[in-house]
Amino acid sequence: MLVNGDTKQDFFIEKKKEKQIEGVTLTAKKKMIERKADRLIFNVSNSVASQGMDGAEALAATPLLKVDDNSGVSIAGKNGVAVMINERIVNISGSELVTYLKSLRSENIEKIEVITTPPAKYEAQGNSGLINIVLKKNQNLGWSGSLTTSLQQQTYTGFSNSATVNYQNEKLRSSLKLRHYDYQKRSYENYTIEGADGLKSSDNRRDFGDGLGANLSVDYQIGAKSNIGFIYDYGFGHSNMDIENTSRYFQNGNFTNNLSTYAEHRAKNRQQTASAYYDLKFGKLDHKLSITGNYFSNIPESLIDFTTTESDGDSFVVKTPSRVDYKIYSGQADLTLPYQFAKMETGIKFTNFDNNSDISYQNLNNGNFITDPLKSNVFEYNEKNYAAYLSFEKSFSEKWSAKAGIRYEYSTVNGNSLTSGQLTENSYGKFFPTAYVSYKSNENHTFSLNYSKRINRPGFRAINPYRWYININSYFTGNPLLKPSVNHNFEFSHIYKGKLSTSAYFQRTVEAFGQLANLKGENRISTFENYYNQNSMGVTFNYYDTFFSCWEANYSADLSYMETKVFATDAASRKGSSYNFDFQNNISLNKSKTVQIILNYWFRLPSNSGNVYMDYAGSLATGLKLNLMEKSLQMNLFVSDIFKEAKSKGKIFYTTGTHYYNNYYDARRLTLSVTYTFGNKKVKGADRNVKFDEKNRAN
Repeated sequence: MLVNGDTKQDFFIEKKKEKQIEGVTLTAKKKMIERKADRLIFNVSNSVASQGMDGAEALAATPLLKVDDNSGVSIAGKNGVAVMINERIVNISGSELVTYLKSLRSENIEKIEVITTPPAKYEAQGNSGLINIVLKKNQNLGWSGSLTTSLQQQTYTGFSNSATVNYQNEKLRSSLKLRHYDYQKRSYENYTIEGADGLKSSDNRRDFGDGLGANLSVDYQIGAKSNIGFIYDYGFGHSNMDIENTSRYFQNGNFTNNLSTYAEHRAKNRQQTASAYYDLKFGKLDHKLSITGNYFSNIPESLIDFTTTESDGDSFVVKTPSRVDYKIYSGQADLTLPYQFAKMETGIKFTNFDNNSDISYQNLNNGNFITDPLKSNVFEYNEKNYAAYLSFEKSFSEKWSAKAGIRYEYSTVNGNSLTSGQLTENSYGKFFPTAYVSYKSNENHTFSLNYSKRINRPGFRAINPYRWYININSYFTGNPLLKPSVNHNFEFSHIYKGKLSTSAYFQRTVEAFGQLANLKGENRISTFENYYNQNSMGVTFNYYDTFFSCWEANYSADLSYMETKVFATDAASRKGSSYNFDFQNNISLNKSKTVQIILNYWFRLPSNSGNVYMDYAGSLATGLKLNLMEKSLQMNLFVSDIFKEAKSKGKIFYTTGTHYYNNYYDARRLTLSVTYTFGNKKVKGADRNVKFDEKNRAN
């Protein structure tokens, strides 16, 4: 392999030195895929195929990542992953996380890091690692910006728009990003329970919503070795559903009742994130001190109106208004000491979580809505987390390097259901060690062996005991007694010529939790339980190459085997394999690469995960990319899930019977987007280090 540019210790990057000679600027260009010892890096800004997308679609285009509108983001073959933006945890999950990611634009994302074995400086949250979305820094002096408008055609038509304005001089770097989205789609959910108590449930659903948001970031260099910054993000939106549900109930195979429900879900939320930081370099070796404060607030309010009619004609009209108030604030200090004998990193962090919720279940009686106290709930939750870490990194020679660290986290949890009087108190402290060894035998081969211990804390909705009703008999609820699960990760990786990356891994998960459904008569209850331990092992392949100077190919595969041991519930213990594949192709039709064709296909063969068997699923996508006006104007046309293969279909095994699901969330989509960039393109000179710093704080 011929490699242009510098050879790094554990991966190859095609790179051109950045110079400025008589007004001519040569800018750096990285490969689309990079592989480090502990992470895979997808350079979104260099992927033509990923431009003109929202943030959720950009993650879905990242090798080995899957995005589901309901369950959230996961790594192929694994679960329990946490998402960060600029190294700050996003403290929402599931469908709320996907909605938030859709408010981002791929044009504002620099890269996505899939960190399978995070070092000690990162939070221990996330059993299978972390996904870090790194937003762009403006590198242009003076004023610059971009405008993007996008149309999405599913069953219905949706729109999204974004605008970015940047200003930068030798000391000040600032950016303002505005975003808007408006979406509609058709979703279908079918759920069948076979056993002594039987159910056939079918949802025909229209999802629709809109949102507005703004992000302001300011970074000011006080002196040669210090800078301060501030980031503020505000988002407001609606997330609505109209649902027609039919539920047919059976006893020992005999039909007993039919419920028809029409429900209107109306939800709005307001999210705020504020971060302030101070960075200081000192000493002859440029020791670095970083101090950061963060604040996050999310206030979703919802109103669910539904009418349920039984087979005998009786009707029930219900309202369930709810309000949730999430508040999270944290402070941390990180110190980097690059001594000659080793590089040392240490730091402390404090995080406080508050979750106060109020839900009311109201029946229509004689023209008035009367609150049912047995189905209503006011819940208060507080969690405090104290953390400290220490790590050392050293290169022993040109071939050998190692890194080891330890992180300690102590948590106190208090939950109080004011309605039922149920109190929950818990506290626990755990050590989380990490270790890495890397060996570079020659320019073509690099090996690494990694270990990390992780924790997966349940999200707010998983522990909140209030109920989301489907009809008068069926609801989802959280479990305030839910405990975090602990995961041990071992990984052995090999990189060949910067093109082929292979990783073999083993994971041991203890007291894992998940959502379980239980049917007693006509009462269907879905809640979360700690119910299994699991061992899984697998191998991941990623191959990136360029053929004929015009065809960029990126192919990935994950093959794994798991064995699950269930306890304390009627879920069935299972074992089996999982197979995930992803093929991405980008073909340039001219030498200047201003016209490109995209052809992608991912699929999952019939696979097993926990007590769930998943049928085949896939998605064929293709598109056309045009760059005009010296690449200032970009037009994208993209069609995904052409053959409607991206269905969520399978079986869930219980000792009391088998559950079947068959869902489709309108994944077939045509997207047309246009992006125009403007302003000064004069980049700071080579004597100025314009790249992402360690904390990746600025947008």
